Parts: sequence; structure tokens; C-alpha cells
Amino acid sequence: MLNVTDIAGLVKGASEGKGLGNEFLSNISATDAIFHVCRAFTDKEIEHVEGDVDPTRDFEIITGELMAKDLQNLKNTLETKKKATRSKITKEETYEQSVIEKAIALLDPEEEKEPIEIRKHPWAAKEILVLNPLNLLTTKPVVYLVNISEKNFLSQKNKWFKAIKAWLKENSPTDKLIPFSVRFEENIKNMSEEERTAFCTEHKVKSMLPTIIKTGYKALGLINFFTCGSDEVRAWTIRAGSLAPQAAGTIHTDFEKKFVKAKVYNFADFKEHGSEAGVKAAGKYGIKGKGYEVQDGDIMTIEHGK
Repeated sequence: MLNVTDIAGLVKGASEGKGLGNEFLSNISATDAIFHVCRAFTDKEIEHVEGDVDPTRDFEIITGELMAKDLQNLKNTLETKKKATRSKITKEETYEQSVIEKAIALLDPEEEKEPIEIRKHPWAAKEILVLNPLNLLTTKPVVYLVNISEKNFLSQKNKWFKAIKAWLKENSPTDKLIPFSVRFEENIKNMSEEERTAFCTEHKVKSMLPTIIKTGYKALGLINFFTCGSDEVRAWTIRAGSLAPQAAGTIHTDFEKKFVKAKVYNFADFKEHGSEAGVKAAGKYGIKGKGYEVQDGDIMTIEHGK
């Protein structure tokens, strides 16, 4: 399941306690990924904490504060570890400290080099095992959500788009950018289904909420599979790469322990062929064993022992 927590905005100096400061950063540390919502609209009745609207400046501020907090935490962690190993240190402890020192150097480089977020460095698997328990803020996946006015959303034009895309290309080229409009989403939510369909068709737009949800799932490495009964169709969330017994275990632990096989076909094939019988006729229906890697959208009937 994708749970989204709305965390109050961050101001410059939060890593030093300004604004909500440590409370904000503590809330972020409890998440697995970040929807970075940035304002790209003007409204005289809604003040901006920096005095004016400048999305790329806001990107810089928030990224900088997250990096500053990680740097503090890494330095404190390193100091604690060095004190604990002052009299005697193992090979493993020496390695852990070297990884932390490497992370510190990325966030606080010497000379005129630009600091780098922890997640953007190609870490070795062994190094990741050292960093994971530290729950650093800049290791979390980020999806950029740019909130624009309803007028801009309907026209798909915004004067900050060019600068935003340039900033992301230079600083976070692999991260997803999703323009959306809170005002637009609020307005269509209050419409009837027929009014909503007609309005979106007329303006050639659609709600961005499904895209935001799907992108959030992908950022977390999550997928869905489905089970169907006579009275219920249910979606189950699992990690991408999960095998059939692990998927069965999300329904009930005994299903994983006593897994035998699963009858599987994918929703995309069901949609294309119109029925389970159509999927079978097309050769898209299969019996899968313990080594099957579940795919996003799979419809599964799980068989298990008693």
C-alpha cells in the first residue's frame, strides 16, 4: 500500500532548527521516498515564504537542507564510532568508518567541487549495507511534483517550465517530473462523473492523480497483483522482483509456507482479450511454480497445501 504523508513546508536554515526545522526533517526520515511538491503559480492571497515564486531556487533550498542534515548526522555518527573504537578497532569497523568518510566527502567536497546527494553516487553493495541503517535523507527516491494554476494546466503552459526542466536535467536527470494543479484536481473532484468526463474531454486533459500514484509505486519499487473471488476482486502490493510464494505470503503466511503453484494471467492480456477464456485461447494463461517472478498487474489463483 502507498501511504502519503503531508509534511509541512521547509524553509532555508531548517537543518539548523529554523522554521519547523528538526521536526520537519524527522518526519522526512520516517518516509521511504519523497514527493517534492514545488509551487509554480502566482497568487496575491497566498504568500511565499521567500517573498516571490522561484521553483528552481526552492529546489536548491530543500535539496541543500536535506544534504546539510545528512552531513550533520554523518559527522556525528563518525565521531561516535571513532570514540567507541579508540582503544581497539576491527577490520569491519575500519571499513564502516571509511564508507561514512566517503559519504561525508560527497556532501562536503574539498576545493570547488559541487556537493552530491548520497543516492546519486554509484555505491557498491557492501557500502550500501553500511549506509542503509543510517536512514539518510538524500538516499530516498524523489519524484518532483510541480503545482501550477488551473489555467496553466488547461493550456499545458507555464513560464517556469523551461527553467525547471533545465534544473532537473543538470541536477536530477533520472528523477520523474509531474506537473499538476491542485485547483484543477479540486474542481473536477466536485463534478459528477459525466461532467468530469465532458470537461476533461473538451480541454484534452485528465487528472494527474493516477500518474502520481503509479510513479510513487515505481519509486518505491512496488507492484500490484490481483486475486479474484466470487464476491471480491482485491489488489495486493508487493516489492518488484518478488517470487510467487512471497506474493502468496502477503495474503496469508501459510500460503507462502505451503505454496504449490499459481494460475496466472495478466490484466493487460485480460483487457485485450476480454475474458479469462479469451486469455487462455490466446495462450497467455499459465501455471507457475515457486521460481516465478510476479509481474505488475498479474491476476493469480494460488494453490497451497493443507
